[in-house]
Amino acid sequence: MRYRFRSGLSLLEFVITMTVGAVLTLVVGVLLVSGQRAWNHIYTSVRSKVHEDARAVTIAFGSIGRKSNRLDYTIYTANGGTYTPAEPETLDEEVVAGDAVEFRFWDVELDQADSHQLMDVTKQATAYALFYLDDDKLKIDYGPYPPGAVPPGGGSRNTADIKTITLAENVVTDPNMGPFSHTTTGGQGQGSVRMNVSLTDPEDGKTVTVKTATSMRNVWPR
Repeated sequence: MRYRFRSGLSLLEFVITMTVGAVLTLVVGVLLVSGQRAWNHIYTSVRSKVHEDARAVTIAFGSIGRKSNRLDYTIYTANGGTYTPAEPETLDEEVVAGDAVEFRFWDVELDQADSHQLMDVTKQATAYALFYLDDDKLKIDYGPYPPGAVPPGGGSRNTADIKTITLAENVVTDPNMGPFSHTTTGGQGQGSVRMNVSLTDPEDGKTVTVKTATSMRNVWPR
């Protein structure tokens, strides 16, 4: 006697196949939903105001520092409206911190009266930018140099013809270390200034720490 077998699936095999397919579809769906939620969370976090402020602080600090005069910048400690240069205590290598930093740089065209359009190397700068904390706001003051924001040796800020920009709000710093610091050797700064501040999002209380540095590449007069 010959037995003939039918091709195709039995009811049991069909049910198992459908069950496995449903489970796989559910797993893929869960993964897709989780991935979308993670993407939305990352996108919202990156595009939040506190992160945008952190990027603005990093870009402004880095770009201004890179074009500034390495021989002519000052870190200050602030007491009310009085600014005093932060000086090292020894001639050894030392980290000196302060509440504000003033960069000086060129922001004008080369001398058009000179046939070679050479820069007047006797001038150390034509403009300044002062980074400082005003309560919990991190600000920059731009202005012509001289006279600069703070007179030589310290004192009250010169606010004539300045432009003020608020980079970030809800800013705090380490109470034992000011927001700005640099390393000195032989009593002189080495042209690399660091910033360390924390920004807080008022909506969810999350904090972003900005630790960055800028190196001054320009040296004049030589």
